[in-house]
Amino acid sequence: MSAAPDVGPLLGLVLVVLTVVAAWLVRLGGLGLGREVVVAAVRATAQLAAVSLLIAAVLRSAGWTTVFVAGMVVIAAATAGRRITGSTRGRAWWAALPIVAGVAPVLGLLIASTLVPLRPVAVLPIAGIFIGGAMTACGLTGRRALDELRTRRGEYEGGLAVGLLPRDAAMEVCRSAAALALIPALDQTRTVGLVTLPGAFVGVLLGGADPLEAGATQVLVLIGLLAIEAVAVLITLELVATGRLEDDRPR
Repeated sequence: MSAAPDVGPLLGLVLVVLTVVAAWLVRLGGLGLGREVVVAAVRATAQLAAVSLLIAAVLRSAGWTTVFVAGMVVIAAATAGRRITGSTRGRAWWAALPIVAGVAPVLGLLIASTLVPLRPVAVLPIAGIFIGGAMTACGLTGRRALDELRTRRGEYEGGLAVGLLPRDAAMEVCRSAAALALIPALDQTRTVGLVTLPGAFVGVLLGGADPLEAGATQVLVLIGLLAIEAVAVLITLELVATGRLEDDRPR
């Protein structure tokens, strides 16, 4: 018996109900994100439907897999850049640097060591998890750092007044807030197997591997994510402190 839900009217109905309830609760609570909840749900459904149709063809070719991974990086950079700066133009594309700098060496190490076989079916899902983690860390770090610089402007200017360089003054203000971007990855790693059974573990298990192999895969992914997100946080913080990533939203 398959562990996957049946694709049909019942699945569609449940998804609609969950989306409506989530949007209603957000609206009722005055969070102002009701529309965003609906848009996110619709986009996720459409995007995964499209990917499901494409993925079989993509996985037949190493070349198409490479193109697909590159597309993931571009979309991740655009998403993180827009979250940080409010646009997808100009400075926003600096967000690609922490994502690539975090993912490339870790993924390269896993492939070079043969822990991840150089096959599309193995590389693509791991790359997707890593790119998603780097995107989240980059977006959270940049947003929190810029918010701190805005709300604690006096402290920043005070640092300049006592002789600190602009970069060093910015670091003093936003370093501690940016560190919070690592909390989700740390919490997930600390509680794996106790609170959640993450996707890599479940996917490998459902693919026929034994629980020990599934656990080893998940630990590899989680610790790889810690390294990737640490790199992404530090580089994003540097980009904010040196003025390469700035908020383009009107003040």
